Amino acid sequence: MPVSNRHILEQGPALTALGRVALTTLEQQLLGKKPSKKAPQLPGKKIEVTLPPRSAALIDDFVSNVGGDPSAYRGTLPPSFFPQWGFASASRAMEGVPYPMSKVLNAGSNFTVHAPIPAGESLNVSAQLVNIDDDGRRAILTTRVITSTKSVKDALVADMITLIPLKRDKSEKSSAKKEQPSVPVDAEELTQFEVGPWAGLDFAKLTGDFNPIHWIPPAARASGFKNVILHGFGTMARTIEGLNQTVLGGDPLKLKKWSCRFTKPLVLPAKASLFVRGNEVYVGIAAGGPAYLVGEYGT
Repeated sequence: MPVSNRHILEQGPALTALGRVALTTLEQQLLGKKPSKKAPQLPGKKIEVTLPPRSAALIDDFVSNVGGDPSAYRGTLPPSFFPQWGFASASRAMEGVPYPMSKVLNAGSNFTVHAPIPAGESLNVSAQLVNIDDDGRRAILTTRVITSTKSVKDALVADMITLIPLKRDKSEKSSAKKEQPSVPVDAEELTQFEVGPWAGLDFAKLTGDFNPIHWIPPAARASGFKNVILHGFGTMARTIEGLNQTVLGGDPLKLKKWSCRFTKPLVLPAKASLFVRGNEVYVGIAAGGPAYLVGEYGT
């Protein structure tokens, strides 16, 4: 069932953040305004905001959309949902970096759950750019998003990892393609999930991330993809719900630590499987095949 359009009304901060990025892009492309060449001081400026409680309908629809059971969260927010309230602050925390922000791609995430986030309380969110890894070919930015409420301080500490491709040195000799991460041949397949052609649009309605590569085919193809691709955080959320229902016995509150990288775009529509090996997590088509996500979890 398609996600209701009414949830778009709850995505004001994220949509505003996307608008700021779009405006900056226009200034660079039409007015010739170049990004600052000055490296920012780290850690960067801390952005702090207080947001109203997320609506029960939005929470339930998010969990259902990514394959979970809304009743399993017992009045708490899914930690995989943090980009919904953290994206706007994280975007502001990255403003002023010397890179073309229109090229930003989500590359992964880490988080630690110190306590469940109460679903009915306002969210106190802070975001801060904490690291930049620039090797001349790409820049990887790590922005820390901390979520608290009136009753629980630092309930969720999460890192949003973004990648920005940079121009290659023309004198650089071409090298063999970097080996693509794969699902280990001895990994155990736990469950499968299927996502339709409009999964990117549905996830955008739920989180506010309306990057056109996820829901407008011509925009995705212009960016080098065969079709629209699922949000990396959409793959992550489905992976976590798969763990909840298998390894964690239906109790999502057992998950305390998570880290992952988005290693290959999941072009829509798609079918994929969740694999585990010990505490390692993989999303792919088959053992031994390419991985769309690699990660680890802790309880």
